[in-house]
Amino acid sequence: MTIFSRKAEKVPCTVEVSHCFESLYAHVRLNNGAVINPGDEVLVHGTPILAAYGEVIIEDRIATITRASWLERLWVRMTGDFEFMELCEFSFSEEVTL
Repeated sequence: MTIFSRKAEKVPCTVEVSHCFESLYAHVRLNNGAVINPGDEVLVHGTPILAAYGEVIIEDRIATITRASWLERLWVRMTGDFEFMELCEFSFSEEVTL
């Protein structure tokens, strides 16, 4: 592996989209034991999945994993902690007493 080389691999995946009162999410599960490392990119192929209200759709698709080069992986590990706070969700609630 050279410092700048990237490689791509195709893997099967399962896409689950939910649009319900209880939950609104889209999950992708990679099959065949594929592992995503820091800096890797995943592209799921196919048309967009549009779930109507109250519907959960599960489809099998193909995903392309583009592996990060050694240099990209190092950069993500060095700078990833600085962007961690963007992922945090803060919640404040007001307590009302009568």
